Amino acid sequence: MKKAILTVAFAAVTAVFFVAATANASSSGGTATARSKLTLIAPAAPGGGWDGFARESQQAMRVNGVVNTARVVNVPGAGGTIGLNQLGQMDGREDVLMITGAVMLGAIELADTQTTLDDVTLIARVADDYNVLVVPADSPYETIEDFAAGWAADPGGHAIAGGSLGGIDHLLSGLLAQEIGFDPQQVNYVAYSGGGEVLTSVLSNTAAAGISGYNEFSDQIEAGTIRALGTSAAEPVDGIDVPTFIESGLDVEMSNWRGYVAPAGISDDTREELVAIVTEMHATADWEDAMTRNRWSDSFSTGAELDDFVAEETVRVAAIIKELGL
Repeated sequence: MKKAILTVAFAAVTAVFFVAATANASSSGGTATARSKLTLIAPAAPGGGWDGFARESQQAMRVNGVVNTARVVNVPGAGGTIGLNQLGQMDGREDVLMITGAVMLGAIELADTQTTLDDVTLIARVADDYNVLVVPADSPYETIEDFAAGWAADPGGHAIAGGSLGGIDHLLSGLLAQEIGFDPQQVNYVAYSGGGEVLTSVLSNTAAAGISGYNEFSDQIEAGTIRALGTSAAEPVDGIDVPTFIESGLDVEMSNWRGYVAPAGISDDTREELVAIVTEMHATADWEDAMTRNRWSDSFSTGAELDDFVAEETVRVAAIIKELGL
C-alpha cells in the first residue's frame, strides 16, 4: 500500500511541548498523584476516536469525583507510537494514563519504534468500537457491492482515507481488498492522524472513500453529506443502521478495542490505584451513557485476562500485516 508521509517535525515539536507541560504539572505543588491531578494522554489529533474516548473518560471521572482534576493532552503521530515513546520516558510517573488499542498494535508492527506495549504497564481494556466505510453523498456508489466492483476495476484510482499506518482502518482496507479479489498492496491508502482529517478528505472528494470509527462519521451520515456502505462489526450493532460487511457477502470483521496503559516502573500499589480509578469510572452512569451514545461495546478487563488478550492481539495483528504484505 502507498504510505503517507508522516509529519515528523510536527510530532517532534508536540513531543517536546508535551514533556515540558507534564513536567510542569508534576513539579507544581509537589508530586502529583493520579487521584489529585491525572493526565490522560490521547496519542492522536483532536477530534478522533482516541481523543473522544479520553474526553468521555475525563468527563465521567470529573463529574463523579473519581479524581480531583483530569486533563487531556493530545500527542498525535504514527498511530500512537509518538505518544507511546513519550510514555516510555516517564518511568515511575504515578499520575499519567495513556489510551491504547488495536490501532497502536498495528503501528508498532510497522514503525521503527523503541517502545512497545511490553515497555509500559497495562491497566485496562474498556470498550470496543467498530469502523465503517463511507463515500461522499454524491458518489456513484450506493452499496458496498457497487463500490467493490469499481474499486477492483481501478484500485489506484480510488484513494482510501483512513487513520495511521498499521491501524484498524489500514488493516481493514487490506482485508477488504483481499476479500474482493485484488492485491492489498494495490490499495491507494492515504493515512491521516485523526478521524476529523479523514472526514475532511471524504467531504472534499479528495478520497473516493474513508474508513474510521462510526462515531467520527455519525453526524455527517445522519445529515446525509456522506453515505455509509458497511461496518466492521461481526454482527449488527444497536444504533448503527449500516449493514455489516459480512451481511453484504464480504467475510471481513474487526473490532477497534480501546483501553489504558501507564508508565513502566510504577509500584504494585500505584498500578492497583490506577486500575481502581478506571474501574470506578467504568461503573458510573455517565460512562454507561457515553457507551450508549457512542455505540461502544463493553469489553472491560484487567489483570491476567487483559495480559492474555493483548498478547493474543499482538500475535494476530502481526499475522494480518504479514499476510497482507504490508
